[in-house]
Amino acid sequence: MAEERVNEIEGEEERNEALLALVRSNQFRTLRQELSEMNEVDVAAFMEELDPEKTLVVFRLLPKELASDVFACLELEQQQHIVSSITDKELTNIIEDLAVDDAVDMVEELPANIVKRILQNATPETRTQINEFLKYPENSAGSIMTAEYIGLRKTMTVEEAFGYIREHGVDKETIYTCYVMNNKRFLEGVITVKELLMNPYETLIEDIMDTHVIKAQTTDDREDVVDLFNKYDLTSLPVVDKEERLVGIITVDDAVDVMEEEATEDFEKMAAMMPSEKPYLKTGVLEMAKNRIPWLLILMISATLTGGVLSKYENAFAVLPILVTFVPQLMDTGGNSGSQASTMVIRGMAVGEIELRDVMRVLWKEIRVGLVCGVILALVNFLRILIFFPGQQMVGIVVALSMCFTVIAAKMIGCLLPLGAQRIGIDPAIMASPLITTMVDTMSLIVYFEFASNLLHI
Repeated sequence: MAEERVNEIEGEEERNEALLALVRSNQFRTLRQELSEMNEVDVAAFMEELDPEKTLVVFRLLPKELASDVFACLELEQQQHIVSSITDKELTNIIEDLAVDDAVDMVEELPANIVKRILQNATPETRTQINEFLKYPENSAGSIMTAEYIGLRKTMTVEEAFGYIREHGVDKETIYTCYVMNNKRFLEGVITVKELLMNPYETLIEDIMDTHVIKAQTTDDREDVVDLFNKYDLTSLPVVDKEERLVGIITVDDAVDVMEEEATEDFEKMAAMMPSEKPYLKTGVLEMAKNRIPWLLILMISATLTGGVLSKYENAFAVLPILVTFVPQLMDTGGNSGSQASTMVIRGMAVGEIELRDVMRVLWKEIRVGLVCGVILALVNFLRILIFFPGQQMVGIVVALSMCFTVIAAKMIGCLLPLGAQRIGIDPAIMASPLITTMVDTMSLIVYFEFASNLLHI
């Protein structure tokens, strides 16, 4: 297996096994050849399976032009190990070949002693760029942009523009979209390579560039940047400072990374956990427990409200024990109804479909949805009680009315809480399933026993 062409092997696991066999048999020349023909992401994935010593050996086998790309794809722990083990010259080569945004991401996460060595081995120009990027607020457009873009002048001809792209485009993040600036770097327009190709060589850039440029400011929130990518189907977005000077661009791959991080963060918050930036398998047990216990404590304490309601109506249980039978059903249905509404509203807010000014439209829609769902569920439950509990028509009416009211109220709570959270500056994802379920449980019990007390006279 070790002697076969790795790229001809189908399946990532089989390919990595073949590469591991080459490592174990010290066939490094063959290994270097195979790795040089692979995508940098696949090489990084293979290196994650190696022990630290072998990781360094394999990394040094990589061609210079591939090494920095692979390094950018490695996990933080592997990057730290490599930086600590390689020579200053090797480190300088990596830093200079890395995209500035990748270098900044690495510097932000690594320990201070490693960062110091990285900056010491960077050229003055690279060091200045990294320090400049580090000044931007966390989670801002400036913090995720890159300075590697193609900047043209409007006085250039199409032929001159192609010459400039050929000369300077090798190390740029993207060359498909080019940005037109004046001598003071003020952003004046945008033009794509397709538009350049479709025009004669003697055409001036200013005659064919698009002056209506969609752009972001360095201080804009990165979630707003993602919204622009989604709204306008962009592949890259220029970033300007307060004086409208072009300082960098954000490419679609960075936007996708932000989408993934934000979606993961919202998912964790909706599941009542503190967000964690580490992968699941690389997060320690104590750290994972620390992320979960605060919300578990809050929800446990808030659940005492439910217990208080049950204790208040314990006489109703004693008089008519059958009432207990329908408590879990009401609580679960109410919690699920609230979660449905909150999930849809949070999703709508995340993709820009719902804004604060839409609160009354959202509320009215959820009331109508709740009425339809509540009536159907109430009728089904009433018929079920008539079949399985003969002679308990009044109990059936109590359960049906409680079910209908609970579903409507849960839908209202589920849609209003996320909007209210955004209004006061809290992440709407916090107002998701666990918290809403606790609130709806308490409300549904109060409604249920009030109906029971008044209609059944207990």
